[in-house]
Amino acid sequence: MTADEIFQAIQADPQNQTYTAQGIQPLYHVAPDAEILLISQAPSRQAQASMTFWDDASGDRLRAWMGMTKAQFYDSGKVAVLPLDFYYPGKQPHGGDLPPRQGFADKWHAPLLELMPKIRLTLLIGAYAQKAYLRDRPKTLTATVEHYADYLPDYFPLVHPSPLNYGWLKQHPWFMTTVVPALQQQIAKIMSD
Repeated sequence: MTADEIFQAIQADPQNQTYTAQGIQPLYHVAPDAEILLISQAPSRQAQASMTFWDDASGDRLRAWMGMTKAQFYDSGKVAVLPLDFYYPGKQPHGGDLPPRQGFADKWHAPLLELMPKIRLTLLIGAYAQKAYLRDRPKTLTATVEHYADYLPDYFPLVHPSPLNYGWLKQHPWFMTTVVPALQQQIAKIMSD
């Protein structure tokens, strides 16, 4: 299937009819020359409204962690984005977004990944992405992120850059002093090749 055919199939999928009927399009980004893939939970409300992935405070923080400018992130052709769900899922009653829908990534990631044969590094952002892609991970997000090097060169697990995780970042200062510099080194190498 081509990228356009997959996009149309996603919109026509009965699972997505509520969104399609409201004129809401799936939000993901496939680039044939992409070498860096971001897999996370789902678009934020702001990103879905603007139809620009990572267009929020979390995106600003993520780009800082990656050591990338907005131009590099959006215009280099080296970054692709496949959330576990391509639609904003809504809010939980006590804060935070609802989780991605079960089975969505299982259905749509494989055909989209086939369109991107040059991926060298996949960032697994948050516990949902890590659970979906790392079958042998430790039980906690903290342990998975702390042992990021165990998953290289294919995967780089990260905590989600959401403002809701400020507390986690304060409790785990090693993330900024050890993990972020290692991530920036990986990204810089790919960007300079």
